[in-house]
Amino acid sequence: MSADHAYDGNHITQWLLETESLEDFLQTLADAALELSRAQGAGLTLQRDGRPLTVVSSGTVAPQLDEKQYGQDDGPCLQSLRTGKELLVNDMLAETRWGDYPAYAVACGMRSSLSLPIAARTHTSGALNLYAAPPEAYEQADLTSLRSLAAQATGAIALAQRITDTEDFVSQLQDAMTHRSVIDQALGVIMGQRRCTAEEAFGILRSASQHRNVKLRNLCTELITNLTGQPPTAPELRPHR
Repeated sequence: MSADHAYDGNHITQWLLETESLEDFLQTLADAALELSRAQGAGLTLQRDGRPLTVVSSGTVAPQLDEKQYGQDDGPCLQSLRTGKELLVNDMLAETRWGDYPAYAVACGMRSSLSLPIAARTHTSGALNLYAAPPEAYEQADLTSLRSLAAQATGAIALAQRITDTEDFVSQLQDAMTHRSVIDQALGVIMGQRRCTAEEAFGILRSASQHRNVKLRNLCTELITNLTGQPPTAPELRPHR
């Protein structure tokens, strides 16, 4: 693995600009890892809510070797994912860990493997897995560029995760604003009709909600809709400028 094949920040930035989704970006990383390592297979495993999945792969053997490990819930890929540590296997013929997985890997023609952790100790942890036919394929290899690829995958996943979490938060906040707005509108109607205070109007609505066994926000929605002929609306969240 020579310096000529090293991938720097400019490569990664270009990939981000050229790819249209997280999956496409990770596929580009897997393809680069296969080229860098001269492996026969490269796969990227992610685990969400305790379930591992090969989200992208390059070459021919990674999916079946990954699936074998998932099936027995053990193997170098899963061990790297769970511990957050690199795991190098120099020769599957001499390996005594992971049940019958080493024999299966040898039967598939793979004698060595390397697993690099991705997004360790998060709720979307994973591993970049490389499978090579000869033994000791990575014993003397410079792993700098491969580690860089794993780090870039970690960053991309963390960013996607943050965007997803933000979207969920905004959605929940929008729901809360909708419910609050509907209740406020209904309070205004009751205050106008009964000429009472906001506290008294809220007591009236709450009593009606309990009596009819209907959620307060649903009762308020019904009240506004019956009065105006249209369902109530809420203000939209707008980004700060």
